Amino acid sequence: MALLFLLQFVIVAADPALKDTPFTNHSYATMKSPERAPTTVRISRRIDRLSADSAFVVLARAQALEARGINVMHLEIGEPCFETPSNICEAGLQSIAQGLTRYCNSQGIVSLRDEIAHEIHRSRGVSVPTERIIVGSGAKPLIFFAILALLDEGDEAVYPAPLFPVFQSAVAFAGARPVPVPLRENLEFRFDMEDLRTRVTPRTKLIILNSPHNPTGGVLNAEDVTEIATLATERDLLVLSDEVYDHMYYEEPPASIMPCDGMEERTILVSGFSKTYAMTGWRLGYSVMPDWLVEPVVRLINSSVSCTPQFIQMAGLEALTGPQSDSAEMMRTLKQRRDLMIQGLNDIPGISCRSPRGAFYAFPNITSLGMTSVELANLLLEEGGVATLPGTAFGPEGEGYLRLCFSTSEEVIRESLRRIRDVVSRIAAC
Repeated sequence: MALLFLLQFVIVAADPALKDTPFTNHSYATMKSPERAPTTVRISRRIDRLSADSAFVVLARAQALEARGINVMHLEIGEPCFETPSNICEAGLQSIAQGLTRYCNSQGIVSLRDEIAHEIHRSRGVSVPTERIIVGSGAKPLIFFAILALLDEGDEAVYPAPLFPVFQSAVAFAGARPVPVPLRENLEFRFDMEDLRTRVTPRTKLIILNSPHNPTGGVLNAEDVTEIATLATERDLLVLSDEVYDHMYYEEPPASIMPCDGMEERTILVSGFSKTYAMTGWRLGYSVMPDWLVEPVVRLINSSVSCTPQFIQMAGLEALTGPQSDSAEMMRTLKQRRDLMIQGLNDIPGISCRSPRGAFYAFPNITSLGMTSVELANLLLEEGGVATLPGTAFGPEGEGYLRLCFSTSEEVIRESLRRIRDVVSRIAAC
């Protein structure tokens, strides 16, 4: 039923004649249960705690404009514009041909979990047993399941804001209280550590990290994670570290909290294959969890999706063990496109933009233009044909910013910058 309602929500939002959409009237889109039902039964109030992904709302609106013959530059959807490497695709196809299409271990096949353990050791210098690794249908369900298994009514979880919306949704859905901690632009979109400490209360059970960060591109450094680890140890807290962009950085590698003293059993590390290997549609992620949390999360997987398809896991195994040249080339290309986007944005009067250290998003500051993020995003789409996301799609702390995905062609970036400049110049002339 929830899926049906989401589809109905997106279809309605796609009609450009309907201006009264969650995108235009809320900090970030929230789905409300329908007022009518065929019986006296009503949808659970818990569903109202879930937020929709605004990127898909904007995509639907942009596609509605395209259906009317309007050319739109797409900077709203956050995924690599590259194809999945051919060796990975071939591994998936061969696995299907070999009949690996049946149920398998809900925790993930052992060969893939073994190789994930090797990857964690290579990238973070931590040795983790295969038994603590869980494979899931994308990183997002593992974040959701870990939070559901961990938090109770009355608990609190702090998270970086602006935020990847699933954090707030999952915490609220579990009945706990989500507590945002603003990321500071003057700190390259990292925490003010004293501010973080003040947000932790006796009810706090979990600190959520996301580095490299969506939507800002900020990256935590070694000093940051050391301070957070000290705080977690002092207050007896768990840390959920979303590191799905872990290999997508442009200068120094992001620091992971798991290797910090005392954190191996306090960290829920979540990553996946979507970004590094351009496998967004394959839906393949993994997590390293404290040993006592593994069984409850696997039980949630078993009770919901049963398992992650084995042929997809075999493709993931090839991704980790096969040539890494495609991923390396993708990052070289993304760095060039990042530099092109950031320079172009900073050349537009009224817009300033820090260069992101990770992921593939620009997060320009537009406060000098005297418009809200939603107003400018709407104007860019409707008058400029450029689909972007307002910063408030990632919570109220995103006001004054837009998110632009530069994982697209140079031609699209250049044309988008030209159109943005045109729209902004008309604003200045008014």
